[in-house]
Amino acid sequence: MSGIALLSSPIPLRSCAAPARSLRCLVISRRGTVRMCAAATRSPALSFEGMAVKPPSHPTYDLKGVIKLALAEDAGDRGDVTCMATIPADMEVEAHFLAKEDGVVAGIALAEMVFHEVDPSLKVDWTKKDGDYIHKGLQFGRNSVIVAERVVLNFMQRMSGIATLTKAMADAAHPARILETRKTAPVLRLVDKWAVLIGGGKNHRMGLFDMVMIKDNHISIAGGVTNAIRSVDMYLKQRNLQMEVEVETRTLEEVKEVLNYASETNTSLTRIMLDNMVIPLSNGDVDVSMLREAVGLINGKSETEASGNVTLETVHKIGQTGVTYISSGALTHSVKALDISLKIDTDLALKVGRRTKRA
Repeated sequence: MSGIALLSSPIPLRSCAAPARSLRCLVISRRGTVRMCAAATRSPALSFEGMAVKPPSHPTYDLKGVIKLALAEDAGDRGDVTCMATIPADMEVEAHFLAKEDGVVAGIALAEMVFHEVDPSLKVDWTKKDGDYIHKGLQFGRNSVIVAERVVLNFMQRMSGIATLTKAMADAAHPARILETRKTAPVLRLVDKWAVLIGGGKNHRMGLFDMVMIKDNHISIAGGVTNAIRSVDMYLKQRNLQMEVEVETRTLEEVKEVLNYASETNTSLTRIMLDNMVIPLSNGDVDVSMLREAVGLINGKSETEASGNVTLETVHKIGQTGVTYISSGALTHSVKALDISLKIDTDLALKVGRRTKRA
């Protein structure tokens, strides 16, 4: 999917009337026909081989199902009535993806899946791949599908925004690794976490099922951090389960208590979260002395994760304390989408973009 030569000739688009029933969407195919097809049409299984960055694994997540829902959400029960009403028969056009701001592109592989769902015969020509840097005004792909335009752009803009912020924070956090959280858009968790991987980050737990994460409320109910970890160790042993275990600590005393328990017990604990040990100062800076002391106490006996008061401005200082990971909910819960469009008349689009300072 990377660096494929652009098509040498425009692709003919043909129009046709929509049937009256069923959940359907307009298809404009590479073979030059426009037809109506059921959004639930099954297509051959997609392979993740060859992807620049593969999506994270999930035991129950149906990525194709999400794509179908997104297409059906747009097409409704009639399809693209505007397209059917305005595109004459035998019209020859081609459309280009156009970057309207600088950033890291993400969602190209997912866009391929959307186009494949609309028409398995369709091929898009990309000059960039997921994770590449794109500049304002760059044309980085060409295709002939209009029905999937908004669905593809919605995915790509959000994913590219996440990847761009992740890349900036990951670079600043080095040598620490940057993690996202579960603060993702409902139903789009795998997509959001995929974008983090494309941006150079590392995934935290996918959900409640794949990692034990003992947080403040669990500790309070269990009657203390030692009791909470002990309960987890017993639970995993009784069920013969092996998985990562993380515990949240809020004070140096809790860190010492965790270390004391771990030194005396064969525990499943793998990571200690150091929560809100980055203290904001009135001048906009942060005090990381408590975090640094906690990392020193742990001294490599466990992975460490800094959480709280993590921003693009503070992450470099946090990363220099020796923590293994830095987690930030901002990567996904309040990300700004990267401005990307799909245009047929790219010359006019660029002219308008320059007028509005968006190209």
